[in-house]
Amino acid sequence: MNDIHTHLRVCAAEAARVARGVTREQLAAPSVCADWTVGELANHLVLYSSHGLEHRALREQLPEELTARDFAADPDWADRYAAQLDRALAAWERPGVWDGEVDLGFTAMPATVVASLLVKELAVHGWDLARSTGQRFEVPDPTGEFLLGVVAEHAEVYRSYDGFAAPVESAPDASAFSRALALSGRDPLR
Repeated sequence: MNDIHTHLRVCAAEAARVARGVTREQLAAPSVCADWTVGELANHLVLYSSHGLEHRALREQLPEELTARDFAADPDWADRYAAQLDRALAAWERPGVWDGEVDLGFTAMPATVVASLLVKELAVHGWDLARSTGQRFEVPDPTGEFLLGVVAEHAEVYRSYDGFAAPVESAPDASAFSRALALSGRDPLR
């Protein structure tokens, strides 16, 4: 395996832990993401960070059945999410999966770049879910440094379609993960 896969595993484990900490009552509450409830944020996280992670490794598009599904409506959605993350991580262990490009439907990108963006998806939206439900989302320093690099490289593209807000100032002694969050328009101190 490689470092990207290690970061995927770290962020997947933390996202699964946070998902298991979400109560049924919290799903209807507003999230830190404008115009999304906690349930809508959970659905986005499940769809793109677990099903999307697996489908990208398999070089398949997400089927409409998945994109329209309300994952959080299932009483055991968090356990199903954790199981799907395990399947997705296993898909990235197949021989040759890191070679070549992944067709995203609107463009193709190297598999390593796609996997890096999925690390970002797990961490940033995992943090959003944690913050929305009174939890913490933490990653070790090497993963934080990796995320900071990914966010720095792709922030302006995400901002161009409102995936990221304007950067937030971070403390000079902030961790790399906190700086990545701030660069993505999230306020880690709020």
